[in-house]
Amino acid sequence: MRTDVVVIGAGQAGLSAAHGLRRAGLEPGPGFTVLDADAAPGGAWQHRWPTLRVDDAHRIHSLPGMEFAPTDPTRPANQVVPEYFAAYERAFDLRVRRPVRVTTVRDADPELVVETDRGSWTTSALINATGTWSRPFVPAYPGAREFRGRQLHAVDYPGPAEFADRRVVVVGGGATAVQLLLQIAPFARSTLWVTRREPEWHEGPFDAEAGRAAVARVEERVRAGLAPRSVVGVTGLMLTPEYRAGIAAGVLNRHPMFARLTAEGVAWADGTTWAADVVLWATGWRPAVGHLAPLKLRSPQGGITLDGTRAVADPRVHLVGYGPSASTIGANRAGHAAAHEVVRRLREGSFAPAGRWLSSAVASQARVRLRS
Repeated sequence: MRTDVVVIGAGQAGLSAAHGLRRAGLEPGPGFTVLDADAAPGGAWQHRWPTLRVDDAHRIHSLPGMEFAPTDPTRPANQVVPEYFAAYERAFDLRVRRPVRVTTVRDADPELVVETDRGSWTTSALINATGTWSRPFVPAYPGAREFRGRQLHAVDYPGPAEFADRRVVVVGGGATAVQLLLQIAPFARSTLWVTRREPEWHEGPFDAEAGRAAVARVEERVRAGLAPRSVVGVTGLMLTPEYRAGIAAGVLNRHPMFARLTAEGVAWADGTTWAADVVLWATGWRPAVGHLAPLKLRSPQGGITLDGTRAVADPRVHLVGYGPSASTIGANRAGHAAAHEVVRRLREGSFAPAGRWLSSAVASQARVRLRS
């Protein structure tokens, strides 16, 4: 199959990119194709734990051209956001193909071949929007195989009731760890919060200025070819009334990271131990970019160096939902920026094989839309 642009992923960043391509005059099918591994709309939101309400989530930004305005913000985010994404796909006729799992992207100079479990697509440009949800990270710790209790990552969090009368260790210094800990504490026999570093508590709201500053800090790393930190990871923890109550109640009483797991729990280097039935790893995610490995995009520093959204090592490839755009704070802007640059280069013929251009009708539409 042949298409001018392939977008991999239909979460916030992927849909923003697809909207930008549509607005620039490209048609689904010959102009662009969106591939999504999930069976239904919603991106990672459809997999979030059922106890996460819309009003508890980090700010959920509207996608371009359609306001996100839920009538009941107390409903689960894993229902409300997928409904919104599904409506968005219909409203802009994005025709997402799903479920399609991309296995690899390889170079077929001057084009790219996107191989999937549903066939292959040949394309001039790729916008990768695969996010991080499918790559939960659990650090290696001595004794992990000896521990006789249950270990799970936050990606598999089933809700607080399953931890009733259990001794639970929650590992991680981010908002996910804190939110889950506060949910579990009323059900558990006891809880223990451990982090590698002291938590960074911040007064005041997380406003647009703070968001831009956080994105800029992550972008610096990406421009240097370093592995990105998450935007949420550099913002610290906002001292909300709920968090203040958790601190006052002793639930959010941070302990330093243990040295190892034992059969019965966890232990520190000084010999201190804590008996546990469950270790919940709220230790974040890593970018899901393994399918891009054949393109050799990684720098010697371990990350994919970007100039804006474009991969420096291969200008045919753009990454959105990576590094500075790995949250709803930056996903919309990055998606549209990637779409704008890709269409511009298609219009100029700089992606295409010798003598190959967009159809005159699509090119004409692109010129008009890009000027607007």
